[in-house]
Amino acid sequence: MKPLHLQIVRQKSTEMFPKFAMLLVVFLAWCSLASAQSWTALPTFPGNGAGTAILLTDGTVLVEDVSGPAQSGGSATGDWYILHPNNLGSYASGHWSGPISTSGFGYAPLYFGSAVLPDSRVVVVGGEYNFGSKTNTTLGTVYNGSSGFTTVLNPPPGWTTIGDAPTVILPNGRLMLGDCCSNQQAILNPTTLTWTSTGSGKADNNSEEGWTLLPNGKVLTVDTQNGQESELYNPTTGTWSLAGNTIFPLPFNCHMPIVPEMGPVVLRPNGTVFAAGATGYTGIYNYKTGKWSKGPIFPLNSGGGGQDAVADGPAAILPDGNVLVQASGLNPCFTSPSDYFEFNGTNLIPVPGPPNASNEASLDGRMLVLPNGGHVLHTDGTTDVEVYIPAGSPKSSWAPTITSFPTTITKGGTYTIRGTQFNGLSQGAAYGDDAQSATNFPLVRLSINGLTFYLPTKHFNTSVATGTKPTQAAFSLPFFVGTGPATAVVVANGIASSPVSLTVK
Repeated sequence: MKPLHLQIVRQKSTEMFPKFAMLLVVFLAWCSLASAQSWTALPTFPGNGAGTAILLTDGTVLVEDVSGPAQSGGSATGDWYILHPNNLGSYASGHWSGPISTSGFGYAPLYFGSAVLPDSRVVVVGGEYNFGSKTNTTLGTVYNGSSGFTTVLNPPPGWTTIGDAPTVILPNGRLMLGDCCSNQQAILNPTTLTWTSTGSGKADNNSEEGWTLLPNGKVLTVDTQNGQESELYNPTTGTWSLAGNTIFPLPFNCHMPIVPEMGPVVLRPNGTVFAAGATGYTGIYNYKTGKWSKGPIFPLNSGGGGQDAVADGPAAILPDGNVLVQASGLNPCFTSPSDYFEFNGTNLIPVPGPPNASNEASLDGRMLVLPNGGHVLHTDGTTDVEVYIPAGSPKSSWAPTITSFPTTITKGGTYTIRGTQFNGLSQGAAYGDDAQSATNFPLVRLSINGLTFYLPTKHFNTSVATGTKPTQAAFSLPFFVGTGPATAVVVANGIASSPVSLTVK
């Protein structure tokens, strides 16, 4: 929970772990090579400022308009814009359309829950603020593609708050939602848009907690109000159980009278989970062993803001399994500048930041994994939208595989494509309770006559790291696609399968 205008108690805090942090700075400066990582600007955002971004199943990106960065008191306007890749699949050379609006529902949420349903619709629900007013609103709506936001989503029965809620799509394709201000959870039936209570045994409230889907179908969270504990939700039983002590303390209240903040928690391809703490500490959870181990400590902030940490902020999985993370100082929290790192499984390696890094706090940032090679879309509440281009590449075993596909497709038709690992090995990006931009669903990318198109998908599996388990998806062929010989790939979290050949009629 953050005051909208971030009226921070500027209490000088003790810099955490200075000796360890300084040693880490020296080590990372030594091991960090002249990298090939880079940032590329997108066309200027047409609204006031770009907020949370959500990848749609047709390859376009839904982006919320905000009046400015969070640290300067930006609020939601109720408008949303669509980023379209160009006809070669490039987002950096794409274009914007819109706006479309949720204001007709009396709804302009800031810090809310969101998810892409298996039928390709998008749920937007709750909000710590609504049109700039702190309400912990229970409002919600559903985005229906070309029809826009057309459906009112009612809250779970009896709920009086949702607010900055965590969400996750469970392996059965249903959305689980947490109430910001209690230990209640509910599951949405996507067909009827009705809710069923779940989640008995939760040890603390959901406030400031994010949810990470694991390969075994369970959901991991780091407790913010239960010491150094973590928990697992079992969708089979609908119950929570303790998942172990994180060793390092990860949540932190920033010396303010608020619920402790927490950073992003991201599943990596090797089955470990990287948790970036608001204290400057990090933790690593191994879902196979059910054990936590110590991660590296963030170094000192480059702008003199004490210990770097992620007291709210984004991270994203990269194609090589590294985690890109945005951090900023704790002295005080929620102030610029930001520093950027890649976690490679052992160390936090400094990488270049976007042009606005000196003006950003970690809570300003949002990340989204794009389907063109795992580039990461980054927004910060301004009109400058950037794409991070990583240097690494994935292992071939991480890619989706296509085992069955139609060899001939016709405009306007809907088809089924089958294979393995259509959901990728991670949810993609993470932030926590304030923003969710999961991309663990397949996109079908068609190349024809020198052009590239993303074909709308639906009816896909919603797990992660499914290995050799058969998966499938339906895709549709729009009328604007040309005819002739073509190739197609399935993309999940930016990693593409080997191409298959087909004919478009």
